[in-house]
Amino acid sequence: MAEKQVANRIVFRLQRHPNAILESLDAQWHILQTAPTEDLSVTSEDTLLHPAVFHALNQYGIEHRVVACDDALADTAAFCKEYGYEPEQSANALVVASTKGEPVFACCVVLANCRLDVNKVVRKKLGAKKVSFANPEVTREMTGMELGGVTPVGIPETLPLWIDSRVMECAEIILGGGNRSSKLLLPPAGLAKMPQAEVVEGLAKLIDSA
Repeated sequence: MAEKQVANRIVFRLQRHPNAILESLDAQWHILQTAPTEDLSVTSEDTLLHPAVFHALNQYGIEHRVVACDDALADTAAFCKEYGYEPEQSANALVVASTKGEPVFACCVVLANCRLDVNKVVRKKLGAKKVSFANPEVTREMTGMELGGVTPVGIPETLPLWIDSRVMECAEIILGGGNRSSKLLLPPAGLAKMPQAEVVEGLAKLIDSA
């Protein structure tokens, strides 16, 4: 019964926005198919990462360090509390989607002490009448990654990547490794190496002042 429900949900989403999902799946497949199999300096920590993330880090020469994470503590608040990171150093990658008209998507990166301006800045940039956060299933379909581990590194190039300008002011940020068992510690300039990356002023607001 559960398998039938999952299958029905997949069919329903393909009917609603087939082009976007199929383009994302094709891009994810291309990443894995073109990933180099040699001449990479692989550490034991790197093997914790999602394969697409590992490939992108090497492809774009992004300096990084891998931090192992208990998958039960992968969500931002729990991770920061357990591993001693501050919210202003922790970044979240959030997939947003239009809810009316032609489906459009984007991945937004904001600090954990900020709130993404979905109703104004994001909606205007997407050119949509109404926008919301993508649910876990759509996020998985668009990125190939699980909630609690979504990262902008390694997402399909067909998915726009918008980075709040506050993120770029940090010396280092920590964010998902593509799964719930790893995190990436890196200078934010590394994110700007992604080909579709765009730094957006005012993409998010500090929670205290929002």
